[in-house]
Amino acid sequence: MPSNPPRSSLVVRRINSPNSITTATIASAAANNNNPSTMPPHKQVQKRSPLTSATQVPDAVSRHHTHVVGPNQCCSAVVQQIAAPVSTVWSVVRRFDNPQAYKHFVKSCHVVVGDGDVGTLREVHVISGLPAANSTERLEILDDERHVLSFSVIGGDHRLSNYRSVTTLHPSPSSTGTVVLESYVVDIPPGNTKEDTCVFVDTIVRCNLQSLAQIAENAAGCNRSSS
Repeated sequence: MPSNPPRSSLVVRRINSPNSITTATIASAAANNNNPSTMPPHKQVQKRSPLTSATQVPDAVSRHHTHVVGPNQCCSAVVQQIAAPVSTVWSVVRRFDNPQAYKHFVKSCHVVVGDGDVGTLREVHVISGLPAANSTERLEILDDERHVLSFSVIGGDHRLSNYRSVTTLHPSPSSTGTVVLESYVVDIPPGNTKEDTCVFVDTIVRCNLQSLAQIAENAAGCNRSSS
């Protein structure tokens, strides 16, 4: 982790996750004239966003952060302001094959299937001291025009089952900088609460985005100096 914290500001948003329909519940609904309103509230499926009214983002961006959250899952988002152009920040974020460029909890990464397009699989090994050893991750979205990247964790030795992350970039409305928004949904590990899980994952995402800010701002400063 960088010894000096970046200048960028950070805002964390969290929600209490709603519950979703299980396979058994869907079958029960079908048997009951396919009427979801007859199902218990704790079994009903909902699409929810971890963004609040205080998180001002364009509609085209916010739609990427709507997640289906199950009965044993939590969902949250972290917002990071970066004093660097979107193009500079995106050049780091889009490298699915090189997450360790700014994710300092990642020790190594190598692509096992694919060439960087959607569907590419990578194997990530994390540093010691975390409740994980490795994870296999699939690239779900890579949109260079809209600056959207999404990946899901599909295997490995870790506690973040069914983890899916979406990261978007858009220009800051009040400056020439960039707003980075990363949201996720993940299963709550046995023995943990929603709050425990969100605090843990939020901390990792926050550290990653602060590191990204420092790297991008340093690169932007070097570009300005050389121009």
